[in-house]
Amino acid sequence: MRRKTLDLLLIWVGGLLTLMLLVAGSGLLYGSDFTSSSVTTQLAQQKVYFDNTAALNAEGPAVSTYLDQYAGQQLLTGTQAQAYANHFIQVHLNAIDHGKTYAQASTACDLAPTAACNAQDQLLFEGSTTRGLLLNAYAFGTIATIALYAAFASFALALFMLVLTLLGVRHYRFADPADIV
Repeated sequence: MRRKTLDLLLIWVGGLLTLMLLVAGSGLLYGSDFTSSSVTTQLAQQKVYFDNTAALNAEGPAVSTYLDQYAGQQLLTGTQAQAYANHFIQVHLNAIDHGKTYAQASTACDLAPTAACNAQDQLLFEGSTTRGLLLNAYAFGTIATIALYAAFASFALALFMLVLTLLGVRHYRFADPADIV
């Protein structure tokens, strides 16, 4: 195979890879923005606010240690959703029935149903459901962050491939047509 033919082939492959990386980076950037915006919009609609510092401190160190940084703010990000779910809702759920999950408490209540037991079940169910929904917001917020980093990596690789492709074009111009690989 002639050297110029190989160079031309590699230039085309490099150009296509550069284009594919730019398209992938654009898609990842769009996905990151869409996911992040969706999480923020959906959390904003719930109008959940962190208590002020004094109220968080009154809850004790299990709550205030993790939530003081968000005192008085509206819950709008996946990271805030995780903190609220794990360090506010979970603390309160643990206090309802000594740390039993909804499934455990519900099974015990089915064996000996009472009004108090049913009320605890309802609280555990609602709290566990809310906690799960907030942790889903955290998961999607994390996916948005990963997609953003992947977009940056894709753009960086596209730039690298573009440089290599341009170096290939330069080499192609100066290669001797008689050279054989």
